[in-house]
Amino acid sequence: MDPSKLILLIHTIRHLRFKQIYYRLYYLIRNRLFKKEYKKRLKKEIHPLIWNDPFLYTDSYKKNNNFVFLNLSHEFGDDINWNYAEYGKLWTYNLNYFDFLNQEHISAEEGLALILNYIEKNAVLKDGKEPYPISLRGINWVKFLSRNTIANLLINEVLSGHYETLYNNVEYHLMGNHVLENGFSLFFGAYYFKDERLYTKARHILKNELTEQILSDGAHFELSPMYHQIMLHRLLDCIQLVQLNSWKDEALPFLIEKSVKMLSWLQEVTFSNGTIPMVNDSAYGIAPNSRQLFDYAKSIGLQWPKGKLSDCGYRMYSQDNYELFIDMGKVGPDYQPGHAHSDTFGFELYVEWSPGVVDTGTSTYEKNALRQQERETAAHNTVKIGNHEQTQVWGGFRVAKRAKITYLEASENQIEATHDGYRGLGILHSRKFLMNASSIEISDSLDKEVGEKQIAYFHFHPDLKNIELGQSQVKLNYLGINIIFGEGVSKIDLQYYQYAMGFNKTKKAQKIVVSFQKSLHTQIVLPNSNDN
Repeated sequence: MDPSKLILLIHTIRHLRFKQIYYRLYYLIRNRLFKKEYKKRLKKEIHPLIWNDPFLYTDSYKKNNNFVFLNLSHEFGDDINWNYAEYGKLWTYNLNYFDFLNQEHISAEEGLALILNYIEKNAVLKDGKEPYPISLRGINWVKFLSRNTIANLLINEVLSGHYETLYNNVEYHLMGNHVLENGFSLFFGAYYFKDERLYTKARHILKNELTEQILSDGAHFELSPMYHQIMLHRLLDCIQLVQLNSWKDEALPFLIEKSVKMLSWLQEVTFSNGTIPMVNDSAYGIAPNSRQLFDYAKSIGLQWPKGKLSDCGYRMYSQDNYELFIDMGKVGPDYQPGHAHSDTFGFELYVEWSPGVVDTGTSTYEKNALRQQERETAAHNTVKIGNHEQTQVWGGFRVAKRAKITYLEASENQIEATHDGYRGLGILHSRKFLMNASSIEISDSLDKEVGEKQIAYFHFHPDLKNIELGQSQVKLNYLGINIIFGEGVSKIDLQYYQYAMGFNKTKKAQKIVVSFQKSLHTQIVLPNSNDN
């Protein structure tokens, strides 16, 4: 093995927990030597639950066995290949999630036919038998069967077998949101089958994982606003499940406590136009939006106080004419940073409710060059030194050495922090933001001279087309923004990049690449709200 690759691997593995390593080896040996098909004969009739959908998914099933996921469509004709892999594993996963059972336009007959077709292919299923798709599919089948009051013995026995598989293969080797999804689904399965064994395991997982994964300020610890929305949606579903079905309710106070924290946090990081920052692995069109989640929470009787961002390291500053989101937090949990990007000190700026300076976002989960590029430092509004990364992202979902915040101080209109992501060069990078009514000042400094060039990146939304480049300033005429660079700047280049509009959907946009020496002062002058 290449020594550099070995070092990268060592710096990745050393952060894993013993539990992850143990279960990776345990499942590998057990499932290869003692492969088992989990089946279960039901001894009693299963009655559908009471279920109401507060909102339905966007249509992904388009009739005639035509499916659209991740902005890619495929028509199967007369025979659905549930293992279809031409669009990558995430597309295959989505096909096996069965979200389309709970979409806006689908009949009970169509949904039932799709479930029965899936069951017919059980012997040849591949990715769909993994714990993660089992988890999401289980929730979707329970919702669909309950909403349409369908009691089908064959479906129930297959679903029960799926839950036996999940019960015996909880994703402890991955941890993070995967285990939490397993717990949410086992909770649904327990209620549907009135199964004490499933309930005990589900409650244990949810108590342990929600306690660890929801930070004190309400953030999900993987620090992706998109995954935060997804986890909050599951949590609200579990609360409604308990409220509508009188079986067990001892978990309800704990579930409500965590959801209230998550709602407060989400409200703080959601821009006024309803969108969320695209930091870490976040993409448009995947999770329920913030408004849907807030309305859902209110419909089941939840209220939440105004939040305060702290543990997550994110900050949101708002004035009458702009909103500024800043990332000065960890890349994610040490033992599961799979959805992390090298984006320390990155920021997003909205002016008059419109996106101006933006994160490039995420358009793929495939382990390819584009995935690597979207995770690297240069894809974010921060500083890169030479060819060195703040955080070593690699292998699609791997992270080796990662930037850590060594100093952080914040006040009402100012925040300053230092990270050690370039410690291999013996350099600390500090960035300070000063927020005024009609301007934002950003000060970057390195604690020592560097022999390599330093670059500050500023990515603009695709709508910002009329950009004027001067010797030490840049005018964004569409939003009336003027970016002025002080002493230290040596060169400003206007370049193009691909902005992620969602998975497998990008749009050409512009960015500026600012070369500087040891320090750089940036002033973003904004249009005065009183002039509008």
